[in-house]
Amino acid sequence: MPSADKKPKTLYDKVLDHHIVNEQEDGTLLIYIDRHLVHEVTSPQAFEGLKNASRKVRRPDCTLVTVDHNIPTSSRKSFKNVDNFIEEDDSRLQCSTLEQNVKDFGLTYFGMDDKRQGIVHIIGPEQGFTLPGTTVVCGDSHTSTHGAFGSLAFGIGTSEVEHVLATQTLITRRSKNMRIQVDGELHPGVTSKDVVLHIIGVIGTAGGTGAVIEFCGSVIRGLSMEARMSVCNMSIEAGARAGMIAPDEITFEYLKGRPLAPKYDSAEWKKAVNHWTSLASDDGAAYDKTVLLDAKDIIPTISWGTSPQDVIPINGVVPSPDDFEDESRKLACKRALEYMGLTSGVPMKEIPIDKVFIGSCTNARIEDLRAASKVVKGRKIASNVKRAMVVPGSGLVKQQAEAEGLDKIFEEAGFEWREAGCSMCLGMNPDILSPQERCASTSNRNFEGRQGAGGRTHLMSPAMAATAGIVGKLADVREHLVASPVLAKVQPKVDVQPEAEEPETEDELDRILDLPADNEPHTNTSGGGGSRTGLPKFTTLKGIAAPLDRSNVDTDAIIPKQFLKTIKRTGLGSALFYELRYKDGQENPEFILNQGIYRNSKILVVTGPNFGCGSSREHAPWALLDFGIKCIIAPSFADIFFNNTFKNGMLPVVISDEAALQKIAAEATAGREVEIDLVNQQVKDAQGNLLASFDVDAFRKHCLVNGLDDIGLTLQMEDKIRTFEGKRTLDTPWLDGSGYLKRGKRGGATRIEAAPVPKTNRGDVKNEPLEW
Repeated sequence: MPSADKKPKTLYDKVLDHHIVNEQEDGTLLIYIDRHLVHEVTSPQAFEGLKNASRKVRRPDCTLVTVDHNIPTSSRKSFKNVDNFIEEDDSRLQCSTLEQNVKDFGLTYFGMDDKRQGIVHIIGPEQGFTLPGTTVVCGDSHTSTHGAFGSLAFGIGTSEVEHVLATQTLITRRSKNMRIQVDGELHPGVTSKDVVLHIIGVIGTAGGTGAVIEFCGSVIRGLSMEARMSVCNMSIEAGARAGMIAPDEITFEYLKGRPLAPKYDSAEWKKAVNHWTSLASDDGAAYDKTVLLDAKDIIPTISWGTSPQDVIPINGVVPSPDDFEDESRKLACKRALEYMGLTSGVPMKEIPIDKVFIGSCTNARIEDLRAASKVVKGRKIASNVKRAMVVPGSGLVKQQAEAEGLDKIFEEAGFEWREAGCSMCLGMNPDILSPQERCASTSNRNFEGRQGAGGRTHLMSPAMAATAGIVGKLADVREHLVASPVLAKVQPKVDVQPEAEEPETEDELDRILDLPADNEPHTNTSGGGGSRTGLPKFTTLKGIAAPLDRSNVDTDAIIPKQFLKTIKRTGLGSALFYELRYKDGQENPEFILNQGIYRNSKILVVTGPNFGCGSSREHAPWALLDFGIKCIIAPSFADIFFNNTFKNGMLPVVISDEAALQKIAAEATAGREVEIDLVNQQVKDAQGNLLASFDVDAFRKHCLVNGLDDIGLTLQMEDKIRTFEGKRTLDTPWLDGSGYLKRGKRGGATRIEAAPVPKTNRGDVKNEPLEW
């Protein structure tokens, strides 16, 4: 770990610097990953890659696995196993494949028969697996949630999931520092969800692109940990790589007694808190961008369109395209109103709803359920509401809510009380909207088709969603529950689980650890060594370029979620832009990729900004690549999608100059070939004339031109990784796996040294260039 210098540092800089294994002269970093969360959707291809290369999971003790996206949230009273319980073939295959991979690689797994199972971003903090100052990754964009603890947490694609499993590291570069400061006093009825929706409305869905956002100010400091998680969760919707909040006494109080946190009041706990306290940004630390907001300007906020930036106060009216000066925003507004079935000028409070969804990794914690129950207690859902669902974020949240009687409050009001899972947030499971159904939702995205094909989503807080369910329309919670102490001000109250009891018998230990049976591997027995063949070399690409005049093309538009239920990387080309390419089961002749020569496009020219926003799913570049597109040209890209394309041997080209972009688009519109010369970093027309030059990261260019495999490159750094791990064990021993993740030799729940953790002396890690 590099020694700290005297220059004032931000929270992000401090955490990042603590995790640098190697830094090259061009700024490329190899960073160590402390915590890896794994679920069923983005992991099967990663495990397959490990098996094909005869590689093992480097740190099983730093890896935690669960199922959440695909699983039904119906009653599990009859649950015996995944194969018998999950009816949908593809969902069942993904879940059963994950269970087999867990056994093959000896990983800790919270399955559907375990009360600790739940949404991956809820169980991490709940178990104390998420700790301040750590690096946390998962194949899911909303990994930013964990930044509420002062961790550097971000979503990764499947190729990077494989990279972390094999090396416990990632290749990355520094992000910009962005500060969003919210000061003042929140109005009654305003919650953290309103705060973050307001923020996104101010800065836009690309406002944080290329940056890590640090949220600060008196409003943020006054939030509970659960409320802070909601804010950081949606930082990805503002385009940021991650969101962070400095840890403080509220953080430490939350972690007391968590099973995987250091034991409270022990010497290790005190050492950990001392380290965590040092992570706050220094006075005088520099930020690339600062946004200052006043709490008095925030009232209950909801979305009206098909992007998280399409938000408005509940007392507002549906906007008009003429309300926007930017032409792309005018066009996006027109499309959104058509999709949402809304008319400009109509008061938001006059819009009736069909369904209510309270859940998701944004708002399915106990605090969220308490706030919603306060609204519905003693009332009934409106007659026009077809269905109202409450989906706890984990089995433990469900258990606590039932102990408080919240389930009865919801059921008596007409809400369904469900089992833990992602549920209707993304509609990969049976919980979906029908076409044109309108939903008051506590989830994080309102993309077209996000909750079901043709479904219309309005984002809001749990209290607002509950109010909409009671009223039958989008409604202002302040008019129906003003005096609630839960809503009047977000309090720093936390729910602390009791101290974990020491298991007394081997059977009890097995139940707690949820490890494979004794006749199955307890550790990863997969062989090491071997290598992959790498990627095809990318030097030049010449072919038909298809023009696409759209802004904020999200990953759900690139490939809808119903096509994510696959355990392979291939075969997704037919699903590319499915909702745009097909209407009523027939090809849409108006969509460019269905027209003549564009059916064989190798290059996509996008004239609108922020291409690939949304999920971290690598299925989006897989679908493009399977269709035949190896290069995307656009004025800007969402960070995670941009990174994922390189991992698949594809090239995203940023052309921010509007005139140059239009020249390229004109060639595409005319049906002429375009040439991408990566070696010289130029875009040319069919005759070889220069259309534009572009920049590309030197390391990524080197990998593309030479077809290099990131994992193979990283394994050349084995000595440095081992040295880093040895120092990490000495400096932060609480980050090595605890007894809950690994069996003790005598059956006790004691921390173990997980292979490969070398026994090395203290010493600085030398920053030597990575050799090819």
